[in-house]
Amino acid sequence: MPMQIRGRGHSSWKGPKRPYKIKLGEKTAIMGMPKNKHWALLKPTENTVAGLQLGKLMNMSWTPSFRPVEVVLNGDYIGLYFLTETIRIGKNRVNIYEQQDKETNPELISGGWLVEVDNYHDECQITIPENNRWNLTLRYHSPEDLSDLQLQWLTNEFKAINTAIYSTDKNSTAWEEHIDVESMARFFILQEVMDNPDGFHGSFYLHKDLKDGAKWVAGPIWNLVCYNREKTDYTFKMKVHYGFTPHWIGEIIQYDSFCQAVRNVWREVYPSKLSEIYDYIDDIVLPLEEAWKNDCERWNDDPTQTAQLRADRIKNALRRNMEWFNQHIPVSPYTSIPMTSTLYVDEKIKVFNLQGILIGEFSNLSDAKSNLRHGVYIINGEKMTIR
Repeated sequence: MPMQIRGRGHSSWKGPKRPYKIKLGEKTAIMGMPKNKHWALLKPTENTVAGLQLGKLMNMSWTPSFRPVEVVLNGDYIGLYFLTETIRIGKNRVNIYEQQDKETNPELISGGWLVEVDNYHDECQITIPENNRWNLTLRYHSPEDLSDLQLQWLTNEFKAINTAIYSTDKNSTAWEEHIDVESMARFFILQEVMDNPDGFHGSFYLHKDLKDGAKWVAGPIWNLVCYNREKTDYTFKMKVHYGFTPHWIGEIIQYDSFCQAVRNVWREVYPSKLSEIYDYIDDIVLPLEEAWKNDCERWNDDPTQTAQLRADRIKNALRRNMEWFNQHIPVSPYTSIPMTSTLYVDEKIKVFNLQGILIGEFSNLSDAKSNLRHGVYIINGEKMTIR
């Protein structure tokens, strides 16, 4: 089958091991992933393993899948990669109406958009002032070639969104007319659990369908990192070793409707749903021990970075981040109803064996796991393996 392969990424392209885009000659299902022509070969990290699965556990509208592969390119072994679905509009990916390039019909321009808040200057972008400190640069991925009418609509739309978000009246609902609040709450929680400083800085995707009442939906997620530190504040407020711009979130977090949505989603996913991530990480990362060893040899990387170390590192970071976030659920300063920033503070973690016998109560999930022997348990109603 004909295939095109080329480099991809900005900062990720600068290293010795490089990521790639793949375009197949025809739509093809690969390793259980649905048919498509477009794929990416990403550098493998435990952050990607955790982040993409968290997107699925968080029930985001669509999250890319991936498969670990070892790659030989033009006869040269280039190591371990994650073969990953790319973000595109399509039946098996971002399943919305796909607006045509150069569209001039006003009735078809208000939907079918896939855009990205970006931090690089590139083609297919618009830039508007966000506040008196920074601009908002938006890359339009679909459609790619805009008519004057499309360009004007997109510019006016994001000016209106920005004005609504930055309203001095934080009881206003104007921003909710444009943005799906629940999707933004899910996106925010995932960035906090990962402790990803880039969450609202770049690779911040939004999409909008063409139908009555359609709003901009946050996601899909992409380029996830975990800073692996002790959290002392929300990620967008904490300093890192590089400059980043937290678009919108500093304003959005002041709205009570957003904080309520965060609280509701957190109740839905924590602790039972998100706790599934730990076994998943082990199931994906640990079998890659030999492949990661080969990859380290190929690229002269640190051989002490074993699969076990990678799995333990990301799991420990996620536990810390979840426990911190559970104690710091955002509360709007403008809410009329007194709220606590903590959920489940009095709820004990109950652990049973498979015979249904209570064997212990713990103050939090991390405490339970650190005090249990290896085995299978029922923890707060969920079957869980302790390794």
